[in-house]
Amino acid sequence: MGKTYNTIVIGSGCAGFKAANSLYDLGVTDIALITEGVNMGTSRNTGSDKQTYYKLTLAGDEPDSVQEMAYTLFDGGSMHGDTAYAQAASSAQAFISLVELGLPFPKNRYGAFVGYKTDHDPRQRATSCGPLTSKLMTEALEKEVNRKGITLLDNLQVIKLLVKDNKIQGLAAIERDGKGYKTIKASNIILATGGPAAVYYDSVFPHSQTGSTGLALDAGATATNLQEWQYGLASTDFRWNVSGTYQQVLPKYISIDAGGNTHEFLRDYFDDTGEALNMVFLKGYQWPFDVQKAEGSSRIDLYVAEENAKGRTVYMDFRENPSDLDFDKLSEEAHTYLKRSEALFGTPIERLAKMNPKAIQLYKDNGIDIYKEPLKVAVCAQHCNGGISMDANWESSVKGLYVAGEAAGTFGVYRPGGSALNDTQVGAIRAAEHIAAKKDSSSTEVTFTPPVIKRAQQADWQAKQKEIQKRMSQHAAYVRDPEEMAKLHKELCQLKDSFFEDMAVTSDSELPALYKCYDMLLTQIAALSAMMFAAKEIGSRGSAFVKGAKAAGTAFNDKVVVTSNAKSYFEAVRPMPACDDWFESVWNAR
Repeated sequence: MGKTYNTIVIGSGCAGFKAANSLYDLGVTDIALITEGVNMGTSRNTGSDKQTYYKLTLAGDEPDSVQEMAYTLFDGGSMHGDTAYAQAASSAQAFISLVELGLPFPKNRYGAFVGYKTDHDPRQRATSCGPLTSKLMTEALEKEVNRKGITLLDNLQVIKLLVKDNKIQGLAAIERDGKGYKTIKASNIILATGGPAAVYYDSVFPHSQTGSTGLALDAGATATNLQEWQYGLASTDFRWNVSGTYQQVLPKYISIDAGGNTHEFLRDYFDDTGEALNMVFLKGYQWPFDVQKAEGSSRIDLYVAEENAKGRTVYMDFRENPSDLDFDKLSEEAHTYLKRSEALFGTPIERLAKMNPKAIQLYKDNGIDIYKEPLKVAVCAQHCNGGISMDANWESSVKGLYVAGEAAGTFGVYRPGGSALNDTQVGAIRAAEHIAAKKDSSSTEVTFTPPVIKRAQQADWQAKQKEIQKRMSQHAAYVRDPEEMAKLHKELCQLKDSFFEDMAVTSDSELPALYKCYDMLLTQIAALSAMMFAAKEIGSRGSAFVKGAKAAGTAFNDKVVVTSNAKSYFEAVRPMPACDDWFESVWNAR
C-alpha cells in the first residue's frame, strides 16, 4: 500500500475544501484532498438567478434562535432532529468563516447581514452573493487550502473504499487517464463528492458532476431518504435552474413541434390569462415541483412535461410578453413585487435587465444570448435531499467514513432554499471536530486487486448507461411509475451482478468512466429500492408524484426510509435533542 494519512477528503467542492480547512485548523495536518478534477463538480459550476445561502438571522427586528431554525429544518419532514439542530447551531460559525474569507454577503451600513425570505423559510434567513455563491465559496476555500499547503491529489478517481470489520482502512484509486492504480492508507475518510448526479438523463447537475454515492454503498454504508429529490425547470443547452427572477419577470412559454410551428401553450391549459401569469410568477418562489402545489404553481411543470410528451420542445422566451399581459390583472403579490422592483414595464428581458442583469450575463457567458433567442427548458433533477446515512457527527454506519455535503442524507421531504450550502459547511465542521477528538486513529493493512476488464474493438456500455438514465428520468423522477420502476430495478440488479465480467473497454482511457458507470448503477439500484418502498408505503409526496397513489401529506414525517444492501425499510426519526444549555455545565464538560 502507498502513502498513509490520518484523513483523506474526497472531493473539491464547498464541503471538501471546508473539511480540509477545518481539519487543519483543529491540528489534524496529516491529511490530503483527492479530486478527479479540481475545477469539476457542482459547487464550482452551478447556481441560480440569485443562489441562496441559508443561516441564522443576523439582521432585522424579527426574533430568531438556534432552536427555532432547527425546527424549521426538522419540520420539513422525515429529517433527524439532532442533525437539524447541529445545522442550526453551527450556521453562524460557518457563515462568519466565509465572510472572513472575503465572501461578499450584503450587509447594511451598521454591519448587519441583511436577509430575505426563501422557500420553506418563516424568517428572513436567506442571503446571497449573486448567481455564483457556491462558486465563490469554493474558490475562497480552495485558496485557503493552498495557503496552508494541504496536499491536493488531482486527476485521481477513487474507485473503492477499503474496509475491514466495518472500519475504514484506506482507498483505491485510478489515474484519470486510466494508466495506473493507487492504494492509500487512511484512518478516516470524508466523502464530499456531491449528489448522485449521474442517476438521471434530464438533469441540471453540470456535466462535470457525477457523484460517488456508490462508493459508500459498496463499502456497506446505509443510505437515508434516497427517494427524496428536488426536480424543477432548468435550461438544458446550458444546465442552470430557471428559478427566481427568471420566472418573476413573466416570460412567454412556447413550444415548437417537429414541423417548426410555435405555440404559446399555457393558453391551452388555463382558462384565465391572469391565472397563468400568476402561476409563472409563483414558480420563482416555488421552483421545485411539489405534489402539494399540483393544482397551483407546479401545474407549470406538469404542462411543460405534457408538451414534451407530445414531442414538442419547450422554451421560455424573454423577447416578447405573454399574450394579453395586463399588469393590473396580476395578483396583489406579483403586482407589488414588480412595482417595488420598478419593473412594471416593457418586455421580460427588459424587466430582467432592471431586476437582475447578472442573470442575463450568466447565459451570455455560456454562449446563449436571451436577448436574441429563447431558452430551451425541461423539468430536471436538481438535488437529492437524501444520501448516505450519518449521525450528528456526520459519520456513516461505517466507522471512520464521514459524509459531508449533498452526498450525505441530511434532509427529508422539504428544506429551505439555500440550506444545502449551509450544510456543506456545517457537515464538514462536525466531521472534522469528531476526527480531531479521536484518540485512536489506527488502521491495518488491506489490499486491493482491480477487476479484470476485457478489451474489445467496440464497447456499448456508454449507450446502455444513457438508456438507463433516460428510463430513470421517464419512470422514476417527479412522476413515478411503480411497475416500470420494479422492472428497471430487476434489470439493474442483474446487470450489476456480472458487470465487470460482461463489460469491455476499447482502451485504458475508458476505465475511469466505466467505474463511474458502475457507481451510477449501485446508486440507481439503491434509489429505486427506496422509491419503490416509498411509493407503496407512503404514496405521493414532496417532489414525487406516484401514479395511482394518493398524496401522503405529513402522515409519514416521523419516519425516514433507510436502504441497506438495496433493501429499504422505515426507521423513526431521531428526535430534536433536549439540550442542557446551562453555561456552567457546558463550560465544565469541555
